[in-house]
Amino acid sequence: MVMVVKWLNKVRELQKGQTMTEYALILAAIAVVVFVTYEVMGQDIGSMVNKVNSALTSS
Repeated sequence: MVMVVKWLNKVRELQKGQTMTEYALILAAIAVVVFVTYEVMGQDIGSMVNKVNSALTSS
């Protein structure tokens, strides 16, 4: 019985590690999407920021 409890505790620890790994993969995927989006729209984003900045300073 004690061995079963120890085994279940190890399984729980592995599941926690698995969840952390899944979160890390999701975070990495989001980072790739943000990077690609910035690379594609980088010039447009920069010009929009400059327009907003000039509109705020002129008001």
